[in-house]
Amino acid sequence: MTTDFTEAYARFISDSPSSFHAAQQIVQALGDAGFSHQDEAAPWAGHDRGYVVRGGAVIAWQLGYAGSDGGFRIVGSHTDSPSFKVKPTPGSSAFGFGQVNVEVYGGPLLNSWLNRDLGIAGIITDIHGEAHLVKTPAIMVIPQTAPHLDRSVNDRLELSRQADYHPIWALGAADLAGYLADSAGIAPEEIAGHDLFAYDVQAPAVFGGADGDAFFAAGRQDNLSSVFASLKAFLTTTAGLPGEDIAVFAAFDHEEVGSSTYAGAAGPFLENTLRRIAESLGAASYDAFAQMLARSSCISADAGHSINPNMPAKHDPNHQVALGAGPLLKVNANQRYATEAKGSALWRRAAACHGVATQTFVSNNDVPCGSTIGPLTATRLGMTTVDVGIPLLSMHSVREISCPADVLALAKVCEGYWVGA
Repeated sequence: MTTDFTEAYARFISDSPSSFHAAQQIVQALGDAGFSHQDEAAPWAGHDRGYVVRGGAVIAWQLGYAGSDGGFRIVGSHTDSPSFKVKPTPGSSAFGFGQVNVEVYGGPLLNSWLNRDLGIAGIITDIHGEAHLVKTPAIMVIPQTAPHLDRSVNDRLELSRQADYHPIWALGAADLAGYLADSAGIAPEEIAGHDLFAYDVQAPAVFGGADGDAFFAAGRQDNLSSVFASLKAFLTTTAGLPGEDIAVFAAFDHEEVGSSTYAGAAGPFLENTLRRIAESLGAASYDAFAQMLARSSCISADAGHSINPNMPAKHDPNHQVALGAGPLLKVNANQRYATEAKGSALWRRAAACHGVATQTFVSNNDVPCGSTIGPLTATRLGMTTVDVGIPLLSMHSVREISCPADVLALAKVCEGYWVGA
């Protein structure tokens, strides 16, 4: 099963070069499983098994047998990854090269994007507001200055985000806007706006170890690893009899830039969806909805850090988590992660359902801790929330490294959570 699961994971990543493509893959899987699309702008239809979409974000649910007397069991993740975003005027030229005008999206490991075969993916919106998915093949590269011209390059690398991370895509002043319009199937004059991102076209690879399956290398594993694992678990558990609580799958967009958007975890997307589900069950009052939230919980799934054997001093000496030893429970005293003792117990019960081994991650005190959607969800909805994820090496690189067994293990823990652990 691990091989089949990993192959499916690789296809999911390859088919999801942007958050919008990831949302399309999620919607396709939900539709194939019998879930009904709910139009947010229409009266709520009260689907037992439904989903809503906002750009690159998707929320799906299956009602529980307890109805409004139960709560919500939510697994949240995010579909976006660090990258370069194409600027409103996409093309320019200099010294005989056509270039792509980009700005940094999120916090990528910038030097890892140099000298890579890059494509462009995302959406182009026409003047009528219709979004057209775009996914080009490899069309651009960010060339690096050779060591013959910069003798210090192997001792220190200091590059300008404006000047040095400026991809070339053609010889001469080629029409990039026209090329992208052709990729979207519209005329250049129909382009009203776009959300387009660079992506590495290299296919995922599995290698390493005596059996050749120790490492999984691919881009965008932060955080498509959590999206895929939770989606597979959601489809598995909702294929059977419903549990007591309402099972909710939530994949947000824009986490890498702070989540404060219409499709991000800091916005009202999840809260509005839960409230409308509650009202469809007869819990129309604020008090009834608040009672449901008090019976609810959330697993916030976002990739974490494996110890790097070449840089062990960057990790806590008593919490040295590693690839292949299971998914992480992420803890931070200052609540950069939302995990508390109650949520930790919930996580461990869910892991025990399938006998999954897990690890606990806490930062080295001298290394600042990042954050994720968990604290945002806990703050906005006031429910027990626990932050988890698989360990990665080279996080935010153009090509991150995981262990396939950890992704499958995360899916198993999510199954245990949704069946009522």
